Amino acid sequence: MHDEFVANLRLLCSYYPSIAEVCRRLSINRAQFNRYLSGRYYPSHAALQRICHFFGVTPEDIALPHHDFRALVQTGQLNTDTSPSTLPWPNALIQRGSEGMERYLGRYFELYHSMSRPGYLMRTLVCLEAREGGVVYQRTERMQTAANTRTCHNRYVGTAVKLADRLFMVDHETLNGHEITQTILFPSFQSQVTRLTGLKMGVADNSERMPCCVRVVYQRLDEQVSLRQALAQCGLIALDDPSLDRTLLDAVQNDVAGGEQHFRARH
Repeated sequence: MHDEFVANLRLLCSYYPSIAEVCRRLSINRAQFNRYLSGRYYPSHAALQRICHFFGVTPEDIALPHHDFRALVQTGQLNTDTSPSTLPWPNALIQRGSEGMERYLGRYFELYHSMSRPGYLMRTLVCLEAREGGVVYQRTERMQTAANTRTCHNRYVGTAVKLADRLFMVDHETLNGHEITQTILFPSFQSQVTRLTGLKMGVADNSERMPCCVRVVYQRLDEQVSLRQALAQCGLIALDDPSLDRTLLDAVQNDVAGGEQHFRARH
């Protein structure tokens, strides 16, 4: 992870005229910053937060494998204007909706039937964290297309609020700016949050761009699982994959029961 941080930090600095300019704007001693760039030292928590805020990334972003990080970065998007806290939501609503969200912070696998690749499940990585402006999250997709076997990446940032016993999540895709998605989840009434279910609405990531609604499951990740390990498990999964248990498949099944007049979420 330390080597990945060094490579990612060097990439971020390459968007500026010089290292001296970065140090000046960060108000960090040049000699100390060179130690970060060389890998001799890792920044303290406070220094890391300052660096990430300056470049408009999160600590989770900058710790990603360099190949993944490079895929998520585009020229002109390295600024805090892409922060999820800048979504045009009323501040009062975000503040009220942040109450009681502490127990939901952390990392999750998100699973649902792929909107663009029928017959597969999509597994993405979702990271919820608290910031001064409320609870925000990043969702990272890794997938392949029929025409291109190379792994493609989509990165979404958004805001999460808890209102009247429901979790509302709205995000937007940052690399191409082609999509906004909404997810509504049932909260957990257990002492420890392990699984959340609900509905997700978005657009198929292909030329059809069909609006779709699917059942979705959030599975909380063990804190011991690293970002590298989690990302390696993300992507398209065949429905007969032996790692999928029956209860999970049932939870994301997009069927309509007899007598139901709407497509409804299920606990």
